[in-house]
Amino acid sequence: MTTSVNPYSGLGMTTLDTSTTTTAKKSLGQDEFLKLMTTQMTHQDPTKPMQNGEFLSQMAQFGTVDGIKNLQDSFKEFSASISSDQALQAASLVGRTVSAPSKEGVLKAGGAITGTFDLPSSSSSVKVRITDPTTKQVVKTVSLEAQPAGSVSFVWDGLNESGTLAHPGVYEIQPEALLDGKNTELLANVDSRVESVSMGSGTTGVKINLAGLAPVSFNQIKQVF
Repeated sequence: MTTSVNPYSGLGMTTLDTSTTTTAKKSLGQDEFLKLMTTQMTHQDPTKPMQNGEFLSQMAQFGTVDGIKNLQDSFKEFSASISSDQALQAASLVGRTVSAPSKEGVLKAGGAITGTFDLPSSSSSVKVRITDPTTKQVVKTVSLEAQPAGSVSFVWDGLNESGTLAHPGVYEIQPEALLDGKNTELLANVDSRVESVSMGSGTTGVKINLAGLAPVSFNQIKQVF
């Protein structure tokens, strides 16, 4: 009959039954480290004593691990502080208009959709295509003609190709430019109203809830009006 010997019994440590224990200590603290080192010194082979350098090396390794843990704790506190500061700043945006990356814009009755986009180089043909997201039909193509490199502003007054007012609602916004002989799609920064702010959890951060559109991260806001 084979018996199981606990190699840690001499250290005053016992193993945990993982089938019945729900919480286990996974980290080695300073007290446990010193106890292990003392036991190691007590039971070392007299004919092969450990050198001072070996002890110093072990202590240095433990100090490094302990220092990393303290650094991680400090970063967690710093991150929580930044999140709280962002939440306060974001709360002040409720009811205001902001510019944020989006492929859609909300057309209000009698209103317009405005925004900007970055043009990487000058182009002889720049336009913004407005599309109905349900039918996928182009409602209006706003021609901006030739434009130099940089930030380009656009406005859609809500009129369709036939000159009548389009129905209020959400429309797809797609800037396009002729770059190096190819028609290239660009990402628009659409002006939208902030309805509310949501505090994220973990890595999600603070979210800005835009009227009629998907929420965006706080750090995606390009401009506040």
